Amino acid sequence: MRLCEKNASELISMLRKKECSAREITEDVLKRIDKTRNLNTYISINENALKNADSIDALIAEGCELPILAGIPVAVKDNISVKGMKMTCGSKMLQNYVAPYDSEAADRLKKAGAVLIGKTNMDEFGMGSASDTSVFGAVRNPVNADFSAGGSSGGSAAAVRSCSAVLALGSDTGGSVRQPSAFCGTVGFKPTYGTVSRYGLTAFASSLEQIGSIGRNCADTALLQRVICGYDSKDAVTAKYFSFSPLDENLKMNGIRAAVPRELFSENISDEVKTAVETALKLIEKNGAAVEFVDIPSLDYAVNAYYIISSAEASSNLSRFDGVRFGYRAENCTTLSELYERSRSEGFGKEVKRRIMLGTFVLTDGCFEAYYKRAVLAAKRITADISDILENYDIIVSPVYPTPPFLLGDKISPLQRYAADICTVSANLSGLPAVSLPCGKSRNELPIGIQFMGRRFADSRLLSIAAAFEKLNGGLC
Repeated sequence: MRLCEKNASELISMLRKKECSAREITEDVLKRIDKTRNLNTYISINENALKNADSIDALIAEGCELPILAGIPVAVKDNISVKGMKMTCGSKMLQNYVAPYDSEAADRLKKAGAVLIGKTNMDEFGMGSASDTSVFGAVRNPVNADFSAGGSSGGSAAAVRSCSAVLALGSDTGGSVRQPSAFCGTVGFKPTYGTVSRYGLTAFASSLEQIGSIGRNCADTALLQRVICGYDSKDAVTAKYFSFSPLDENLKMNGIRAAVPRELFSENISDEVKTAVETALKLIEKNGAAVEFVDIPSLDYAVNAYYIISSAEASSNLSRFDGVRFGYRAENCTTLSELYERSRSEGFGKEVKRRIMLGTFVLTDGCFEAYYKRAVLAAKRITADISDILENYDIIVSPVYPTPPFLLGDKISPLQRYAADICTVSANLSGLPAVSLPCGKSRNELPIGIQFMGRRFADSRLLSIAAAFEKLNGGLC
């Protein structure tokens, strides 16, 4: 097995035993990146990656105590700031923008000794579910390149599955870490809102989004999450007293109570996905878990509430891209209004413009009360209903996406794609932690994911439960 194909925990052990060097690991990952260019996983590669690996090898040679992720190549979604590297957000608007500072997540990774290998491709500004709205082209699924890798963190999930990164950061606004992880067969974790700093994450919908972790198994994902979480004075919503505990490796499914919302097993869920998830439910039930179907009627409003709130916030957050201060600027404009109009029209893609227009509409006088305010009230109701369920259950279980990975270029309307987010958006609306992990395969041998959602701030316990399921199910699909 090549070094790039090993898990983070294996590589960490090998480095400390001097069975390999950080340079050898990084070189092997860079070779894999070169061999998998057809997947269009990366937008840019860190020119200093080998130099950073050499600094870790110097620490090893000197006998120094190594930080937790020393020498481990980590990919970073291209909407997260890394000083001196491009941060394009997959958009023409920021095609040549170079980040002048490190995000808090990137800074913590560097302090942990990780080698930031490159910036991964994504849906433009995180808006999409197939990583096909990027100005740099679509990301392809590593399992079968004819299919979508999911989105918007498709590049990060594809990088981990294709072994062109050992770990990866993504961002999750409505499922953007979990859905591509389900499509690629990796573990994708969306943390409790406020446990990871958003400083340096390009804002799309600030009240919903979190930086999340992607790995090949739960242990690796938890390791990465442990590094990036924690209070940050630069982000006012981060929790002051939260810490991510190590996984409970002795936890078993015996005694775990799992709630399965009937609303997330509707007629819109394909037979292949239903079969895979139901098989997983039988497996955990066989091993001592109590599985019960429950009703959460407010989930029927989750997609509508999510798209109204997220689009409204996007309309506000993306107003800074006006052709004046930074980003794309249209040429030969004679008035300021023309500069604004042409810069935004030419710099943004169709999906981003669609959501800006929707968000602007729901915030206008006369529509604010009718749409935005009602969406916020619906989100509060959803949060309360889910919290009530989790008082009596350890986890809420559902599919991640209604279908297996779809073919790239499939003619799926925007409304159909929006509706398909039904299983993931409630975790963002409620701010609760959720994890996607493989549970089966489609007829085309493509991965299918299952989602576990847990209690607020019980992130480590949720991943421990997921790890217990992973052992039963056999891991990576």
